[in-house]
Amino acid sequence: MAKINIENSEIAVIRMKDEDFISLTDIAHSQMGEHIIIKWLSLKSTIEYIGEWEALYNPDFNYTEFGTIRPESVH
Repeated sequence: MAKINIENSEIAVIRMKDEDFISLTDIAHSQMGEHIIIKWLSLKSTIEYIGEWEALYNPDFNYTEFGTIRPESVH
């Protein structure tokens, strides 16, 4: 995994099928610290998105466990 340095912050760059992807998590962390990531991960819309993505692409997705996490999200 390559890294680029932007304003004294290391940002991960991953190459897949001749395309580069940068880490949004690294960018958010460099700009606002860890609390912004924790806040984003607790949002109801984020939890629902992750659940939908897992249901589509993860054959081992644990629906029961997700059912216990989902109600804990912030509106």
